Amino acid sequence: MSWFIRFNKPFDVLPQFTDRANAESPRRTLSDFIDLPDVYPAGRLDRDSEGLMLLTDNGRLQAQIADPKHKMAKTYWVQVEGEPDASALKALRDGVELKEGLTRPAKARLMDQPEALWPRDPPIRVRHTVSDCWVELVLREGRNRQVRRMTAAVGHPTLRLIRARIGDWTLDGLEPGQWDSLSMPALAPSSSRKRDRRPRR
Repeated sequence: MSWFIRFNKPFDVLPQFTDRANAESPRRTLSDFIDLPDVYPAGRLDRDSEGLMLLTDNGRLQAQIADPKHKMAKTYWVQVEGEPDASALKALRDGVELKEGLTRPAKARLMDQPEALWPRDPPIRVRHTVSDCWVELVLREGRNRQVRRMTAAVGHPTLRLIRARIGDWTLDGLEPGQWDSLSMPALAPSSSRKRDRRPRR
């Protein structure tokens, strides 16, 4: 049986199954929530971010989802300091200049706080003199800590970051720490005869 699952990763959980860097004081990892053989994340989600992760034991599917060349859309709900104005939203849409170059065009809009939003533990830092709001960002690339760097570049640091969708798959119905099984999607034709390589657990 092949596994393909979705998982709602809580805040402060490493997006991997082991924590080799802190053997004396291990941090929470995927193994605290998922007990399945040989499944691997199809892409990462930072320790301080929350939300949707997809995992599978199929190497081709893992690569198809994670490989930036497929440009699979990823939707994020971002709580930011202040309220971005039209020019800040336009900059997010058109591309933001980061250290390694201009980001690809994205979708960006103001949104209401997500419905049925779970509390974060610990809560975000609240500054009573600074307002905050929610922005929906849809990206088709995956640079390191990209969302946080993009919002900071336009003057609105990220306070909380939740990935809500990857391609056609969403968080709907999943509480933090929960996972469920998905139907295997059709695989893209293989572009190489080389053996699939799976990432280390």
